[in-house]
Amino acid sequence: MQRAFVSGAQAVPDRERVVERTAHLSARAREAGALVVHLQNDGPAGALDEPGTPGWELYLPPDLARGEHVLRKTVDDGFEETGLEKLLHAAGVGALAVCGVMSEMCVMATARAALERGFRVVVPHDAHATYDIPAASGISDVVPAAQVSRVAEWALGDEVEIVARAQEVRFAAAGRADQTAV
Repeated sequence: MQRAFVSGAQAVPDRERVVERTAHLSARAREAGALVVHLQNDGPAGALDEPGTPGWELYLPPDLARGEHVLRKTVDDGFEETGLEKLLHAAGVGALAVCGVMSEMCVMATARAALERGFRVVVPHDAHATYDIPAASGISDVVPAAQVSRVAEWALGDEVEIVARAQEVRFAAAGRADQTAV
């Protein structure tokens, strides 16, 4: 999660919830010895997540001393041109818990890409968030962020495991079982 999307005036609704749940998931994954990977989006010039700007910085700092990884990306899918798949296979990871922001973009694109690559995917409902979709004249009223997030989960189909609360996710050391946090 990058600062621009979870702090300040342009933060997603429910930012406190998603930050707290993601921090808790990461801490539990660390305690279990699971691999923790942070994906950092490199937005275009002028974007909230333009590299080098305060909004681009990761909100929850990675623990690099404990072997956590930061992979930079330029598209929603965290696997595309990042080395994520190779990193996961090298660590013996068979499943991912995917969390963060934006539900219908980076979170779900990464979850879908993981499913396509044969990983087991768990998405904790309370550990991802997004913005409201603005009203569109002649199409719809505002779509609240909570509904957008739920529809994004639903659109992944029946292969993904949606759990209500992040606390339901179980972790094991990488290489011995199949849970890790992304």
